[in-house]
Amino acid sequence: MQDFSENKIQNASLSHINDAGEAQMVDVSDKKITKREAIATGKVLMSQTCFEAIQAGDAPKGDVLGTARIAGIMAAKQTSNLIPMCHPLPIKKVTVTFTPDAINIGYLVEATVTTKSETGVEMEALTAVSVAALTLYDMAKALDKAMTITDIQLLKKTGGKSGDYFRNSL
Repeated sequence: MQDFSENKIQNASLSHINDAGEAQMVDVSDKKITKREAIATGKVLMSQTCFEAIQAGDAPKGDVLGTARIAGIMAAKQTSNLIPMCHPLPIKKVTVTFTPDAINIGYLVEATVTTKSETGVEMEALTAVSVAALTLYDMAKALDKAMTITDIQLLKKTGGKSGDYFRNSL
């Protein structure tokens, strides 16, 4: 058995680690319920042929972006079932959008998640983007197995004790 006593000081600021160094779910019962929102993005890069087929609505499996949008929304609502320490949250709104990028050849995937709760929705927004991107890949892989999912990141979060966060421009 590993001795975690040296890690107690280091882990004091890690809310998901208890005094024994074990993973734990954070108690949010004393936190105020506030409106919270998070926005995440990611990219799916692909061949020109694949991009044109999706844009034209000619992908073999059908409505690629519509299916991916629904998958992203569903994923945001299921985040606590996928990420062990996430709290189940009363999701109030999820939007998933796809912006075509003809220069880099692909799509920018963006998810916005809103709640009124004791804890934030950053993981829900990141999960929505990830699953939407994976679904886009699944729906179009017959056209391009070399698609790349990249740059999944939190752009913004508002509400809560830690305050607002806005990613610096890259």
